[in-house]
This record gives sequence, C-alpha cells and structure tokens, in this order.
Amino acid sequence: MQSSFDLLALLLALAALFGYLNHRLLKLPLTVGLLVLGLAGAVAVIALNAAVPQLALRPAIRHLLGAVNLPEALLNGFLSFLLFAGALEVDLGDLFATKWTILVLATIGTILSTGFVGGALAGISAAFSLGLPLAWCLVFGALISPTDPVAVLLVLKRVGIPRELQAIVAGESLFNDGVGVVLFTLTLSLATAAGGDAANPLRIAELFLWEAGGGALLGLALGGIAFLMMRSIDDYHVELIISLALVTGTYSLAGRLGVSGPVAVVVAGILIGNQGMELAMSATTRANLETFWLLVDDILNALLFLLIGLEFVALHLDRRAIFAMLVMIPIVLFLRWLSVALSALPLSRRLPARFGSFTVLTWGGLRGGLSVAMALSLPASVYKAPILTIAYGIVVFSIVVQGLTLEWVARRTLPHARTVALGEDV
Repeated sequence: MQSSFDLLALLLALAALFGYLNHRLLKLPLTVGLLVLGLAGAVAVIALNAAVPQLALRPAIRHLLGAVNLPEALLNGFLSFLLFAGALEVDLGDLFATKWTILVLATIGTILSTGFVGGALAGISAAFSLGLPLAWCLVFGALISPTDPVAVLLVLKRVGIPRELQAIVAGESLFNDGVGVVLFTLTLSLATAAGGDAANPLRIAELFLWEAGGGALLGLALGGIAFLMMRSIDDYHVELIISLALVTGTYSLAGRLGVSGPVAVVVAGILIGNQGMELAMSATTRANLETFWLLVDDILNALLFLLIGLEFVALHLDRRAIFAMLVMIPIVLFLRWLSVALSALPLSRRLPARFGSFTVLTWGGLRGGLSVAMALSLPASVYKAPILTIAYGIVVFSIVVQGLTLEWVARRTLPHARTVALGEDV
C-alpha cells in the first residue's frame, strides 16, 4: 500500500513540476506539454543510463512503471472517468443530427481501417524483415484504428470547427472504442490460435451486437436510475456521489455482463449531461457537478499523458521497428482518410466542403492512451516489441503533431466554413 502511495506521489510531483515548466517555458497545452516533457525525461534517463550503466536507472524506471500496469489502469480505471467527463459535454441534439454518420464511422470505418492498416503493416513487415504474420498485423490494425476520445475531446476544447463536424469527430471517438476493443479481442484470439469459432461471421455479428447494444442499454438503464434519484433531491454532495457511483458501477457491471463498458459509460454520461443537467439539477448542483468532473478530467489526463511520455523508457527499441514506424505514420494517416471517405461518402452531403471535412476527420482522428494500453496488454511474444514501438510512435505523432496543428488544417481545408468553439451556437 505504501509503495502505491509513493508511486502516486511521485507521479503527481512530476506532473506538477512538468506542468510548471510547460507553463513557464513551452507554453503548450498542458497534456501535450506533459507528454513532451515526459518523453524528454525518458530520453535523459536512457542517455544517463548508457553513460553510467552502474546507476541502473533504466531497469529501475521500468520496474516503477511496471507497478503502474498502464493497460489495467487505463482500460479499467482512467477510461471510465474520462469517458464520462467527456460525454457530459456532448450535446444530444448535435449527436442525433449526425447519428448515422457517427454510427457508420464508428463501425464500418473502424473495420475498414483495421483491415487496411493490417494489410499495409504486413507489407512493411516483409520489407523491413520484422517477421510479423498477417494475423498479428491485423491485431495492430485493430488497436491503432479507434480514435481516442481522451485526446480528441481535449483538442476539440480549444479548436473551432463547424458544429456539425465537431459533433461527428467527438461522437465517433466516444463510440468507436467498443468496436475497437471487440476487434482487438477478436483478432488477438485468432493470432494466438485461441479463436475457436470466432471467425464465424454470425458469431462476429453476435459479438458486436451484444457488446455495443448491450452496453448502450445498460448505460441507458443505469443512467435513467441515476437521473430519477438526482431529480428527487437537491443536495449537490449526494448528487456528486451518485455520479461517481454511476461511473464505477456501470463500468464494473458491464465487465461482469460481457458488454461494452466504454459504450455504457458514454451513454450514461450523455444522458446525465443533457436531460440530467437540464431537468434533474438545480443551478448550484449543475455548477458543482461540472466543476468536479472538469477537475477529475484535468488531473487524470495529466497523469495519463505523463505516463505515456515516461513509458518510452520501457520500450525495447529495434532499428527495424523504428524505421517501420516512421514509414507507417503517413500510411496510417492515408488509410484513415480512405476508410473515412469510403464509409462516410454516401452520408456526407450536408458536410461543409465534403473532402475538406474528410481531411479534418482524418487529421482529427487522434490516437492516444487507449492504443498504447492495448499494445501493452498483448501477451509476451516476439511480436509484441515491434507492434508496441510502431503503435507508440504513431500515438506520439498523433497527439503532438496532429493535435497541435488541427486548427491550422481545419482553417485551410474548410476556408468558407464558419468556425465555432465547443459549446457555442452556430
């Protein structure tokens, strides 16, 4: 217990120090600054360890990060709170106005991207002699294809794009997690020869329906119960506790039932953030709830992006994997554009500057901690290290380069569209 507390204290101390340095020197958005400084710290540790190996700094840091268990912390810890906090800010009207485009992108788009990226990596693997079988390349495609809601929603808070397009970017990132996790589980079971009848198309359809549909129904049911409880009282202390119980209880129960926890939490968060805020809360409760979840969001994001930066120390780098990663970054971007265009083209008539919108959806489809967590959760094998290296490089590029330049890209690809900040009326 003491070691866990010491670890949390160290992470918070580093987050505070790096946050201060970023504010004074780099002037980057907090999460991007923490990621950059975390990477810089990791590189410094690696260099010092190489210069003075007697210090054994790198093994010590690896041991420390191993105690965090990032996949477990994110997939079963951080993610539920971050998704709920993000879902509270989504406008239900905007979501329904673009529901079919969001649905197609979150399902068909993610499936297409998984296949395209997996096939591309198979070719790159052969070119660089990585020795990755096609099945493992598809595992990589599944873990890198979902856009990360944490990274996407952070960027949307500061980047102005047309409201309809904004709703699509946010909605896709919130709902394609469940699809991505199902695809990851399926492809991993096939790659490890543990799939059984998983390749049966009917079984795949059944799995998707149960995971996504069951998660949505669970989130709606538990969110409805929380809504009724909040509406019957006016005490923001109790209502804050109800919101915490809703997040943890929904995610935990979803895991027990075998349905999508991310989808369940997102649906519950959208319900509370719209009907709950409007009909079940006083102005005082609403203000306190928003402030509380904004604080939770900021703290967990700070810790998450710091961990992603520091995780560089734990990577087992291989020159061939690094070259493959550099080649895969533009390929993944192009295949993201292709999957977006093929899946959304029939439904995109109302989008401003249709192909400009596809470009914004591509550049705004950020990858983040979810992809890193799934890569880290892979079972030990000779394929894990190159997959993790390539995924890590794509995630860092996505957050730092795409995240910082999305507004620039939006203004040049949608020159005649009115840009608005998140939450403003068109």
